[in-house]
Amino acid sequence: MSGGDAWSDVAVEWSRSWGPAARPVHDRLIEVTRLRAGSSVLDVGCGTGEFIAALVDRGAHVSGVDPARGMVDHARSIAPTADIRVESWDALPWPTATFDVVMAVNALQFADDTISALTEARRVTRTGGVVAIANWAERALSDLDEIDAALAAEDGEEPTPDGDLRLPGGLEAVLHEAGLEVVEAGTIDVPWTLDGDAALLRAVLLDEESSDAVSSYREVVLRAAQRFLQEDGRYLLNNTFRFVVGRVPEASDAAPSGEEDVRHDE
Repeated sequence: MSGGDAWSDVAVEWSRSWGPAARPVHDRLIEVTRLRAGSSVLDVGCGTGEFIAALVDRGAHVSGVDPARGMVDHARSIAPTADIRVESWDALPWPTATFDVVMAVNALQFADDTISALTEARRVTRTGGVVAIANWAERALSDLDEIDAALAAEDGEEPTPDGDLRLPGGLEAVLHEAGLEVVEAGTIDVPWTLDGDAALLRAVLLDEESSDAVSSYREVVLRAAQRFLQEDGRYLLNNTFRFVVGRVPEASDAAPSGEEDVRHDE
């Protein structure tokens, strides 16, 4: 599911099921970017706006973009003071050097061209400012991908292979290629608690359009998730994200290829 209309259709359920799950990622990015009250921040691929709301609560001046109007409408409802627009990575509608920080969580993989997207993020970031990206880590590090693999097997398919952005060093490589000085990278533990079978099924199957599809996959999901079931009836899925922070360098201080002093937080 990648089209804006498809994401609009699931905006409410996305906010309900997935919005709170990303909180550890939001908190870590706020920490590693040294965000301060008054900072100007752009959230690219902002979805339903939970990160934007958290940034506003920290006193930042926040803007956001997402290609799905339904997602943007929800984001505006929970962060009414933010400037949130229906746009994508391709041509961000702000002048050069507008923001102190540009962030994107679980969004870079949807860009038509990764390097062009990051170059555009760099363009709207001030010299000395940072671009921070967080994406899912490799499948082996996330319980949710075990359920995803079971669904793929039910359809007679293999799980989608890990792309470069999921693998160690992948995010660092593309930021460097886009002209950013990588200053920090690492992983983030993202535990996800779901309150019973119904919550699990809604979260995992939210992009299925028909009740028949939900019914046919129900037993597959519940069987695959059985080992994550807790005594209190909730499910606990331990997942992992990778993040990277890149600084927009002065023209004179860009490091030669391979020579950045990168702090790794693994």
